[in-house]
Amino acid sequence: MDKNWKILEKTCFTIGRVLLGLYFFIPGISKIPTYAGTTEYMLIHNIPMASILLPITIVLQLVLGTTLIIGYRIKESALILAVLTIFINIGVHDFWNEYPNTDAAHETQNFVKNLGIFAGLLVISAAHKVNQWKLFNKF
Repeated sequence: MDKNWKILEKTCFTIGRVLLGLYFFIPGISKIPTYAGTTEYMLIHNIPMASILLPITIVLQLVLGTTLIIGYRIKESALILAVLTIFINIGVHDFWNEYPNTDAAHETQNFVKNLGIFAGLLVISAAHKVNQWKLFNKF
């Protein structure tokens, strides 16, 4: 493979991984000041044990988003976030159910968007040995 293509591949993969990490890290932070509203939204969608699942979700988003950003345990982080994404998608973006003050079209859009995020996480988890920039080269 040409040297320029290797640099492009390394750059694109690294940027994609960092952006996916940010996709989880930033919402993880934003859930802290909006904790009560997020809990209420989860309860509207009949999420069981919302008071336990929300703090777990926040920690997973912050920690695993960070690990993707810095390039530590990429495969494991991406797989765990993929599972989290599917659970969130089915539980919270369930456009097939009707809830007060929710827009089915918006939930459908979020559902489909999350499928793309899920796909990206699967690709990253499968391609963890791709040449890329990361702070931890052993993992």
